[in-house]
Amino acid sequence: MASVLEHRREYLHLMRQFTQDAGFFTVTDIQKAAGIPRSTAQDWVTRLVREGCVLVKKEKSGRMAARYAAISAIPESTCRRIFTTTDGEHVEIFHDCMSGACAAFCGYHHARAGGVLTDVKRDGTLLRECARIGDATVSIGLPPLSAVGICGVGYSGDHIVQRIRCIGGPAYSLTDMMSRAEGVTRVELVQKDGIVEGNVWTQAYSHFTIGVDDTDSKDGGATFALALALLTRLTAGRVVLPVSHHVVMLNETLQNKTAGNSASYIEVAVLPNRIDRVMAISREFVESEALSPEWGLAFRKGMTIPADLREYGRLVREEVVDRAAAEVAARQSGTSLYGGNGVIGALGAVALARLPHEVQMDPSRKIA
Repeated sequence: MASVLEHRREYLHLMRQFTQDAGFFTVTDIQKAAGIPRSTAQDWVTRLVREGCVLVKKEKSGRMAARYAAISAIPESTCRRIFTTTDGEHVEIFHDCMSGACAAFCGYHHARAGGVLTDVKRDGTLLRECARIGDATVSIGLPPLSAVGICGVGYSGDHIVQRIRCIGGPAYSLTDMMSRAEGVTRVELVQKDGIVEGNVWTQAYSHFTIGVDDTDSKDGGATFALALALLTRLTAGRVVLPVSHHVVMLNETLQNKTAGNSASYIEVAVLPNRIDRVMAISREFVESEALSPEWGLAFRKGMTIPADLREYGRLVREEVVDRAAAEVAARQSGTSLYGGNGVIGALGAVALARLPHEVQMDPSRKIA
């Protein structure tokens, strides 16, 4: 029995060390580190998973080995998801936190530090930060200095790498929490003079916006609900990472509207090679669920809304726009349309994306 307990202690120590260093371990890691047969390493991993000391972090997939983590080595993390989208010239960083207060803290200090960030916004627990590619100097320290800042963003193959400098609580987050967040594939750390600097690696996703309109009828249904259901469908199939769901108001004086004349759009992060699949699933889902034959979809890749498309957003709120005008605007902006006359409003929703909520909800507000 003593031998079994010694082996258990030794192997669990190795598992905890790998978890602390890399965020996970594989059976091969334990086999090599302990110098034991693979079957023995697998038996111990399976046993400790059953005992609740180890969790399966990622199931085996193809040639990719299963990843495990020692539970006792994982501190409770407020970082749920960290992921990035890019269109080549711009990068948007998404940090989904368990706490709105923590998201507000990071947003405040990131904005004050400046660095490579060009815009910082918080929507509940989701922190959205736009950044330019490159490096910048940020001053980090005790008040009145910022506690954390992003001093660099760059590409490494198919990944985005953020360089973060921090102190105090944010340093604890960087060293002990961020590597546990969904979407983070690697964290490299350097500590000097009380300041922690780390490179955080995330997959480079494409930013994809899907506009939806005319899915309801006077007898029932709601476009906002169907758009939200579409986001759930795409997320459940692990085709995308969900970003947001929005409702925008269009021309309220339109005579043939079913109610207040709102449209919806959703934002997702998707691998570039899965965009066609996302479009196909979206078309099939909306066509099967819409209560109106005039349902329409608009698909746009990229993080920016060009001026001509913004102008279309203004027109669709103030005038009666026909399908021909929508098709011209879509073609000029590189947006794809599918469906019936609902494409007019679906494109309008995409044209009004990334505006403040109060502007999206009030057609009388001026579009900047």
